Amino acid sequence: MPNPISLSITESAASLQITQQAEPVFRAIVEAGDYFARVIEKGQRVRIVDLEGNQAVDTLFYNAHDTADRYSAQDTIREQQNIYLTTGTKLLSTNGNALLTIVDDTCGRHDTLGGACAQESNQVRYAIEKKPMHACRQSFMMGAFQWAESTGIEFSKHDITANINFFMNVPVTPDGGLAFEDGVSEAGKYVELRAEIDVLMLISNCPQLNNPCNAYNPTPAEIVVWSK
Repeated sequence: MPNPISLSITESAASLQITQQAEPVFRAIVEAGDYFARVIEKGQRVRIVDLEGNQAVDTLFYNAHDTADRYSAQDTIREQQNIYLTTGTKLLSTNGNALLTIVDDTCGRHDTLGGACAQESNQVRYAIEKKPMHACRQSFMMGAFQWAESTGIEFSKHDITANINFFMNVPVTPDGGLAFEDGVSEAGKYVELRAEIDVLMLISNCPQLNNPCNAYNPTPAEIVVWSK
């Protein structure tokens, strides 16, 4: 039986060779606290770059042709038997489809348990007066509603479900709790994914100022897409 570690290393090397040789078809900077939405076509590769280090990039994925078929943290964790995401991880949907595969990862691991910050959770975790602070759930909703307006695809707040926090460090404590710790990423670290079907990618570049997930200093991220 092939060694899965060897396969991951081989696939990562192949991904690096492809992206070094090809010109990207799209690239953009997502400012701290901003949102981003784009369809990644089947076979395309998308790279998310932590430009300055220790930035959490909250991300949701949907089947571009059926947004009810969306990223499932539960199915992804169960099938890979690991609570962290890294090279070789297949991101599964609620219908059991592979949405994307992580083909290269210079950070090492990514969170899919901590969820997205919201005005409500900021009040509960930190202080009542934190309510006016911008949060990822707001960014997700603004991005989703703008996408819906431009495409005619229906979106509601109920479509904002469990997300991935790329570059974010959320270890599980011995008693089963979650801790929001200093990031493990550095400037220039990236994660690269290959779309297995046409996928809508929705990003909130986290504006959180109340815990160390962004080193208390939210910064921009870069999105780069290569063709099939």
